[in-house]
Amino acid sequence: MKLLSAGLLICSFFLCGCLVGPDYKRPTIAAPAAFRGQSTAEQNSFADQGWWDVYSDPLLNALIKEALTNNYDLKTAIARAKEAEAYRGIARSAYLPAVGVESGIQRDHGVFKENPELDLPSGQTGNLFLGGLATAWEVDLWGRIRRSNEAANAEYLATEEGRRGLMLALITEVAQTYLELVELDGRLAVAHDSRDAFESTHTLFSKRYGAGIVSRLQVTRAQAALSAAEGTLNDIERQVAEKENEICVLVGRNPGPVQRTTPEKEMNPPPTVPAGIPSQLLERRPDIREAEQNLRSASARIGLASANFFPRFGLTALLGSVSPELSAVTSGTADIWALAASLSGPVFTGGRLTNERRAAVDVFDQAKSQYSQSALRAFREVSDALVASQKLSTVEAQQKAEVAALTDSVTIARRRYLGGLASYYEVLEAQQLLYPSEISLSETSRDRRLAIVDLYRALGGGWNFDNTQWTNGHP
Repeated sequence: MKLLSAGLLICSFFLCGCLVGPDYKRPTIAAPAAFRGQSTAEQNSFADQGWWDVYSDPLLNALIKEALTNNYDLKTAIARAKEAEAYRGIARSAYLPAVGVESGIQRDHGVFKENPELDLPSGQTGNLFLGGLATAWEVDLWGRIRRSNEAANAEYLATEEGRRGLMLALITEVAQTYLELVELDGRLAVAHDSRDAFESTHTLFSKRYGAGIVSRLQVTRAQAALSAAEGTLNDIERQVAEKENEICVLVGRNPGPVQRTTPEKEMNPPPTVPAGIPSQLLERRPDIREAEQNLRSASARIGLASANFFPRFGLTALLGSVSPELSAVTSGTADIWALAASLSGPVFTGGRLTNERRAAVDVFDQAKSQYSQSALRAFREVSDALVASQKLSTVEAQQKAEVAALTDSVTIARRRYLGGLASYYEVLEAQQLLYPSEISLSETSRDRRLAIVDLYRALGGGWNFDNTQWTNGHP
C-alpha cells in the first residue's frame, strides 16, 4: 500500500510538476471617478447599444453591413485571428505524446550473425525488415509547455480583440465618412445657392451697365464674386467624388457613386448619451483588452524562459517487428518493443538563457506600459468626445441664430438696393457674410454628429454583442 501511494505521488509530480515564472496579475489602473465633461458617472452606458440603434439611417446601416462583410482589412484581421488559433493548437499538441511510424529495409553482410533469433547464417548477406510505432512525450515538470500554451492562448485572444477593434474602427470610419459626405451635399447646396445669387446679381448689373445706370466697377465686382462662387462649387464637387470613393473602398467596392440620405433629413444623435463608469472601459474597449492579452502573453513568456534553465524529462517507446522475412513483420511473429527515459538540461550556454529571460522581462515591462497608456488614452478620448458634443451643441445654436440674422440682412439689402436706398456694396457685403456662415453652420452640425460617433467608439460601443451580431446588424 505504501509502495502504491509513493508511485502515485511520483506520477502526480511528473504529470503536474511545478510552474516556474510569475503568474499573471492585471496591473492596477487609477481610473477617474467620472470622465471629464461628465457630471456624474452613470450605471448605463451608450456603449451598451448596438451600432444599428445608434445610426438610425437605413442607408448608412446598409453601408456598415457591407463593410463588415467585404472590407479587405477586416478579412486580413480575420485570417490573422485564424492563424493565431492554429498556433494555439500547435502549442496544445505538446501536452500529448507524438506518435510516428518507423519502418525500414536493410541489406547487409554479417552484421547480425551474433543474433541467433534472426536466423541469419554466419557471414552471409541478408535482408532486414523493420516496422512499428514510435512515441515520444515530454513530461512538463517545470511548466514549460503550460507557459507556452498560456502565451499562445493570450496571443490568440489578442488577435481576436484586434479583430473586434478593427470592426469597431471600421463602423466608426464608415459612419464618419458618410456624415461628411452628407454634409458636403449640404455645403454643395449652399454653393449652388451662392452661385445662383451672384449670377443673378451679375446679370442685373450687366443689364444696368448696358443701360448706363451703373458703372463698370459694379459689373467687374459681381463677375469676381460669381467666379469665386463657381470655383467653390467645383471644389466641393471634387470633395464629394473623393468622399464617395473613400466609402467605396471601405465597403469593398470599386470607386463610384454612393446612395445616401438628403441633407434636409436631420440625422440627430440620441437625446441622451450616458458615458457609464470609467473603470468599465478596461472591460469594454477592444484595444485595452488586446493590450492586456499581450501583457498576459509576455508574462507567460517569462515563465517559458525561466523553465529553459531546468532539465527536460522525456519518455520514448517503440513497438513493432523486425525480421529478415517481410511476412514475419506483417504477421506479427517477430515483435520488438523498447521503453526509454531521457533527462537533458543546460550546463553552459554562454549567457544565452540568462539574456533570453532578461529580454522576456523587458518585453513584459513594455507591454505593461502599453497597457497603461491604452487605458489613459481611452479616458482622454471619451472626455474629448463628451466635451466636444456639449460645446458644439452650444456653438451650433449660436450659428443658427447668426445665419438667420444674415439671411434677413441679405433680404433687406436687396430691397434697399432695388429701392435706390443703398449701393451694390451693401448687398455684396451681406451675401459675402451669409454664405460662409452657412458653410460654418453645416460644418458645426457635422462635427456635433461626429462627436457622438467618436464617443461611441471611445466607449467600446457594442462590446456586449458577438461578431455575428455585429456583422448582421441586430442582436
